[in-house]
This record gives sequence, C-alpha cells and structure tokens, in this order.
Amino acid sequence: MDIRKVKKLIELLEESGISELEISEGEESVRISRHPRMAMQAPMAMATPMMQPALAAAAPSPATSAGEHKPRNDDYTVTSPMVGTYYSAASPGAKAFVEIGTEIKVGQILCIIEAMKMMNQIESDKAGRITAMLAKNGEPVEFGQPLFIIE
Repeated sequence: MDIRKVKKLIELLEESGISELEISEGEESVRISRHPRMAMQAPMAMATPMMQPALAAAAPSPATSAGEHKPRNDDYTVTSPMVGTYYSAASPGAKAFVEIGTEIKVGQILCIIEAMKMMNQIESDKAGRITAMLAKNGEPVEFGQPLFIIE
C-alpha cells in the first residue's frame, strides 16, 4: 500500500474522532488505531452493556408515537451496517426517503448514513411496508442498531 494513502488515512482518523480504522486492498491491509490493542479491549467490553439499555429504551418510543407497533413473527428489522450519522432525507428540508406506512421495494433507498464524511445510501433488502422508524434524523447510530421495521 502506498505510504501517501496511509498518511491520508491517518489524517482522516484524526479529523473524524474515531478510534480505529482498518482498510483492505486485495491482499494488503492496514489497521490504524489511536490506542494499543490491550487498552481497546477493556473499554469496549464496558461500553457494550451500557449502550444496549439505551438502545432498548430509545427503540420503542418512535414506534409507539407513530402508530403503536406490536412486533410480529414476520416483521423484518433493518439494522445499521456502520457507525455514523443517520439522515432520513437527501438534504435538510427535503422530503424523507420513507415514512411509516410507505410501501417499499428491494433496493429502494431508506436513509443515508454519513460515515467519515462519506454519504452512504442504505437500501432495503426486503420488500414490504415500513411499520416503525427507530432512528432520529441527525443523530448518531451504531453498527447493528435497528433503524426500520418492515412488515
């Protein structure tokens, strides 16, 4: 891997505030971390239990405010594929990609997640109807955090 690319990755890491970055190009890969491996494992183990109750507490409120969603066996949950900032529309003031009750198709854009100054369109991998939106516009999301429930 070119040293200029590595330097650019280090700059991106410093600007973004994230603590670790791993990039693979073919057989080459590079991992850049602000902390030694040993120090990273203890805080991560402590952070996980603290964040899960917050997610569990936050998830029901949007669903209940929008129409009392009661989970069913055939419901499908769309989760965040990355850490970043959730946006429901392409730009401020624009119409949201989807709303509760929207009929969606496979490949339809559901939202955008900004990660490292890159706008990533999140597409549906299942057709159906949006029954709950579990993230709020402009707020951070974690990897694996539920974003939508599709019926």
